[in-house]
Amino acid sequence: MALPRYPDVVDEVTVRLVAAAVLVVGALGLITGQWWWYAALALDFVARVSGGPALSPIARSVLRWVRPLVSAAPRPTAGPPKRFAAAIGAVLTTVGAVAAAAAWVTGSAASATTAFAVGSLMVVFPALEAVAGICVGCLVFARLMRAGVIPHDVCVACADITARNAPAPAR
Repeated sequence: MALPRYPDVVDEVTVRLVAAAVLVVGALGLITGQWWWYAALALDFVARVSGGPALSPIARSVLRWVRPLVSAAPRPTAGPPKRFAAAIGAVLTTVGAVAAAAAWVTGSAASATTAFAVGSLMVVFPALEAVAGICVGCLVFARLMRAGVIPHDVCVACADITARNAPAPAR
């Protein structure tokens, strides 16, 4: 059985709802200082990057229970930048979980500071996405595409901005 692929197109409304859920979990980790919240987020991000929303418990929960309650029409958006953003989330939450666990085990102030800094980012970044629709990972993705680090064929919709601005075909 093959893993599901990350979709080329995702619903922006759902993405923002998932970001709100990540914001809640990240805030719980920051407020309580419990490293396992970051570990849970890291596992969810890794699942999402590996196989898309179908493998992510947070995304699946949002799709099943929250999205049906939101009447906003789906807003298609490119999937590759969102996957890239989730990969950044996976790295950050893994670092946060390891730093927080190290601070808990060793009492290291440097580890505690690192965990707090990462925890703060895991509140700010999803808050920007959930509230304002600003995806920091997507902005980094766009800059890397413009710099040629990410090939244009990774996200054709991202590379061709004219396709996004073109009028919808008449039916």
